[in-house]
Amino acid sequence: MEYLNFKYENALITLSDFKGECREVHTIIRPASPSESFSAQLICLQKGVKAVAEKIGRRLRPVFMRWFLSDAANQAHCIPDSFKCATSIIQQSPLDGTKVALWVIYKEEADFKEVSPGIWKNGNGELWIGDMPVSATDSFTMTTEYLEQLDKTLNRFGASLADNCLRTWFMVRDIDVNYKGVVKGRNEVFSSKGLTYASHFIASTGINGVSADPFRTVAFNAYADTSVKPSQIRYLHGSTHLNPTAEYGVAFERATAVDYTDRRHIFVSGTASINNRGEIVYPGDVAKQTHRMLENIEVLLKEGGAEWKDVAHLIVYLRDIADYHTVERIFRKRFPEVPTVIVLAPVCRPGWLVETECMAITTK
Repeated sequence: MEYLNFKYENALITLSDFKGECREVHTIIRPASPSESFSAQLICLQKGVKAVAEKIGRRLRPVFMRWFLSDAANQAHCIPDSFKCATSIIQQSPLDGTKVALWVIYKEEADFKEVSPGIWKNGNGELWIGDMPVSATDSFTMTTEYLEQLDKTLNRFGASLADNCLRTWFMVRDIDVNYKGVVKGRNEVFSSKGLTYASHFIASTGINGVSADPFRTVAFNAYADTSVKPSQIRYLHGSTHLNPTAEYGVAFERATAVDYTDRRHIFVSGTASINNRGEIVYPGDVAKQTHRMLENIEVLLKEGGAEWKDVAHLIVYLRDIADYHTVERIFRKRFPEVPTVIVLAPVCRPGWLVETECMAITTK
């Protein structure tokens, strides 16, 4: 993985560049001036998206982007749809003082087309799922509708949720109240589709996030690949450090590794300071929780045959805004080049003060 940090006009851009048969670039783009208005910060991020292709590869196209907003109710309607890719818009305030930050995944000569509202697919069988419309408003029914809708779309292409969905995100308004509905809905749909503890689940993050729609309690995104065969997929457990998620009634994999001809993708789920008995490690100490969380992620990466130098990006979620400087110092010291964003987003269990997810890409 090659890393590059640069400034384009008033946008700060950090990126990772994997140059395999299928080139893939992950970026975090932030405004350089937190004191500017939202509209000014938004414009500089839009310019930053285009600057990446101009600087490192004109054939690069965005395939997925997530906008992290500080006030979705007043900002979401301003987000442009001109990039023509799967898009996620969520209120998870960037904690560097800016009003908006952006995570973008690019691929070379991408031919993604929207095959269903919010769902984009390319000719190779990859699907990125941005914000999808559903009719429900409560967390249980919304979760079941999202998953059933994705499964039906995959069925159209000879694939399924169980065999071909590799990564999901559930962003839940008031997670301390509404996460139970997500867990129940996911468990029920998964069971009906053959996703069980005896078979496998899907790498996932369940985290607090606020949609611009005040009646929507859950936002959902996902990644799937209709070309993938079961023999290409391996589920990572980190059993020396982490317990099976089914022990506390939730259905997701700690991490998933997928082998292609030229590379291996590793999707690490939202990971916190936990041990292999399911207990919170270092309650109340965000610095120690951060170090234990990173140790847990490192164990998962090693199990998948990867190292920190293979990580494409890091998304860090904090429950308490007051912990930002402590956590930011740790990440800046350990990962100065890796695209990283730290946002305000309580974890699904109150005792966890910090959680991190990542993706890694490595040669086999």
